[in-house]
Amino acid sequence: PRRACATAVSAAAYARDRLPMSRNTGPTGPEKRKDLAAGAHKTKSREFYDIIRQIGECKNKTDEDAIMRREQMMLRAILSSPKLDKEKMKEYLIRLLYVEMLGHDASFGYIHAVKATMEGNDLSLKRVAYLATTQFLNEDHDLILLIVNAVQRDLRDDNYLVVCAALTTICRLLNADQIPSVLPQVTELLTHQNEHVRKKAVAALHRFHQRAPSSVEHLHGKFRSMLCDKDPSVMSSALCALFDLITANPAPHKNLVPSFVSILKQIVEHRLPKQYDYHRVPAPFMQVKLLKILAKLGESDKLASEEMYSVLSVCLKKAADQSGIGNAIVYECVRTAATIYPSPVLLENCAAAVSRFVASGSNNLKYVGLDSLSVITNVNPKFVLEHQMAVVNCLTDSDESLRKKTLDLMFAMCKTHNVEIIVAKMVAFLGDAQDAHTREDVVSKIGVLAERYAPSTSWFIDTMTLVFETGGDVVKPQTVSSLIRLIGEGSGDQKADETLRANAVSAYEALLKKSNRVPAALLRVIVWTLGEFGGLICGGDAHGHHAVMDLLCDASETQVEGSEVLGMVCTACAKLAARGGNGFSTKAHSLVSRNQKSKNVTQTQRARELTALLKEDKAVVTAALPYDSSCVEIDFDANLGFLEHYVNHARDKGAGEYKTEQERALETRRANSSVVSGRESESVSSGSYVAEPYHGSTPRPPPSESLAPAQTLPHSEYVPMDTSGAVLPKGAGPRSDAQSSARDPTLHDARGSWGDVWTNSHDISSRPGVYSSSVAPARESGLPGAPFSEPEPPDERSILANALFSGAVSTAPPPHAAPPAPAPAMDLLMVLDSPGAGTPAPDLLGGFASASVGATGHFGAMAGGMMVGLPSAQMGMGPGVGTGVGMGASGGSFGMAPGAVSSIPAHLRDRTPKKKTDPFADLLG
Repeated sequence: PRRACATAVSAAAYARDRLPMSRNTGPTGPEKRKDLAAGAHKTKSREFYDIIRQIGECKNKTDEDAIMRREQMMLRAILSSPKLDKEKMKEYLIRLLYVEMLGHDASFGYIHAVKATMEGNDLSLKRVAYLATTQFLNEDHDLILLIVNAVQRDLRDDNYLVVCAALTTICRLLNADQIPSVLPQVTELLTHQNEHVRKKAVAALHRFHQRAPSSVEHLHGKFRSMLCDKDPSVMSSALCALFDLITANPAPHKNLVPSFVSILKQIVEHRLPKQYDYHRVPAPFMQVKLLKILAKLGESDKLASEEMYSVLSVCLKKAADQSGIGNAIVYECVRTAATIYPSPVLLENCAAAVSRFVASGSNNLKYVGLDSLSVITNVNPKFVLEHQMAVVNCLTDSDESLRKKTLDLMFAMCKTHNVEIIVAKMVAFLGDAQDAHTREDVVSKIGVLAERYAPSTSWFIDTMTLVFETGGDVVKPQTVSSLIRLIGEGSGDQKADETLRANAVSAYEALLKKSNRVPAALLRVIVWTLGEFGGLICGGDAHGHHAVMDLLCDASETQVEGSEVLGMVCTACAKLAARGGNGFSTKAHSLVSRNQKSKNVTQTQRARELTALLKEDKAVVTAALPYDSSCVEIDFDANLGFLEHYVNHARDKGAGEYKTEQERALETRRANSSVVSGRESESVSSGSYVAEPYHGSTPRPPPSESLAPAQTLPHSEYVPMDTSGAVLPKGAGPRSDAQSSARDPTLHDARGSWGDVWTNSHDISSRPGVYSSSVAPARESGLPGAPFSEPEPPDERSILANALFSGAVSTAPPPHAAPPAPAPAMDLLMVLDSPGAGTPAPDLLGGFASASVGATGHFGAMAGGMMVGLPSAQMGMGPGVGTGVGMGASGGSFGMAPGAVSSIPAHLRDRTPKKKTDPFADLLG
């Protein structure tokens, strides 16, 4: 070493002497040390540190967003540059992480992070890239496939740091479908020579179990074997995986109880290396995990629990002597001891250890102590009786969460001998509490305790009255119903029940005399109780009944929204009037009279019924309003047999049987269908145009020649004629009777488009060239009885197009068209290029089937169900061309007749357009 040091000093002196003078004038002393410290961060640029400093100095979110947007634009430009500096990629990825973490979009850099994971030379860049991808991507991202390829390669790397980075990425990004691609490699890594790799391999398998339990179901034995690993970190990782397996199904793992007890004993006895200690407590997190596992395995299992008692006592004793993390171990020991099969000695030690928590000045330790005592109370309350005063004192603490936990513990500790003290404390807490949920919970708990452990009936009535007065705004309707049912039903002892009801009536009468402003919930109870049992304090005195009625009427006037209470008061007054035998009091009569004119139908009906009932005989009134019969069950006939007489009487008079709603709806549809069919028959008999509906794929046979002109056809359009008062296009004359009676053409096609017309050329030539617009009635296809609508007048655009292109149309029928001349053999395109104005144009479409168009220069186009008459001169054709041109539109294209030979040369046939569009389609809509 001395020789090497001398050589290094000589080399340094030689280099110093050989360097230029300007390089020797650097800083010395403290400045040189500062430069050396800054050199440790030379891998980051100044811009990076400026960004970090600026983010830290931001005063608000707006400034931070401005900085991040500027950084985002800069990184986008840098990463999209073709001359990207690979040496700075690590810094760029870290800056992208800042952009993403602060809520801005960094998706433009995701692919660069994925590419960086495939770098094999720079280890630090690869680790940063894996870190960035775990933050950028999720398990459903499209780039995960590339990550899987990189991970598969890195799992076979010789450097354990690369393998650990890949395993960490697996735990974060892989989904259930990609687990099988890496599962064999991860399983092999359980036997890796490095403990860090083994630990992360166990963690990866644990993650696979959480994502897809069936994928690692055959590897549960691997978790057991890793408990015996010589490294404690690997064992700790296996404990986490086994805890999930035991939570799901503890039975298969009962035989591991001795192993877990042995591991916990070794940890408590400080047999683990010192590096696992935390504040001088040996491996506290392993202890907590083992205690949770033992609690799962020892629940309701006496044999397994007996193996745990000794180690739990040792663990509890050693943890109680320590503070901080030791308190967490004590708390977990208490929960474990209360979960497994109970041991009196162990529970007593737990209660003693928890007592110092309750007496502590820290609210956190008090809360832990109260929670621990509540767990012990569920097993055996006697172990916490000596701490009940300390618990009651916590009810006055300023911490609301602590008070809430104290209430839960007091509710669990309450028995017959301490119910008065605990309920009094709860009522006092209810008066000071502000949170609505807390108040509601306290009212519910007091009601349960008072009903379960009440020392006397008078105490029960006084307590519940006080609760309703203090927290009437949060009392649930179920609590009101429970109290009314308890007073009405009683306990079964007639003498005790009479005492209970008399005490309730006396208390409620005194309360109303004291103040008639009571909460609505309490007033419901008072009104019902006084109405049912008010006679207990009145005897046979009618004036006493009237006094009680007046109290109830005065109390009802104080309710802002008292529609329900008003109805109950009317009923209560009627009951009192029936038992007093002297009718309503003055105030009660006034109240009932007002309700008879109320806008509320229920109140009006009740007031009228009660008024009419009290006018009946006393026997009827007593039978309708009996005493103390609120809990008597009423039998009724579910089949309503008492109505049989009325039903038979109605049948004798011709009434129909009852029909369900579905049956009535079906009859309505049938009636509508018959109405529509009648209207269709009327339309056909009036001579309206009837056309065949469009059928997408149903072939229809050709019509018979002997079909009657007036026979009804399925139709989709009605052409209004002048005889029915419909609007006719400009220039169209009225139709004659013969023309009206002639059958109009019908459109159909088996291929789903408008096809040939169902008529011969003679029928078409016999009708005038009149344009008629029609609108089909609105109906649902295939549904009989669909709503029928009258045909609409023609569209304005159709009328305009007809007026522009049809010209003056003669009402007289045109002469018959001459037969078509044979088509000459010539080039079609040459004729189209040079038409002759005065020369008769050759028949270019002579080989096509002539289905129809009128004669002597009229070109008839059937487009969309409309007949358009057009002079041939307007089509660029010479006058007097006696050639009938048939245009049968089938799917928008012309078709050749069978046997016809095309005159188009072969070399031009492929260039012929396959589809010719109607030149007037836009104008005619």
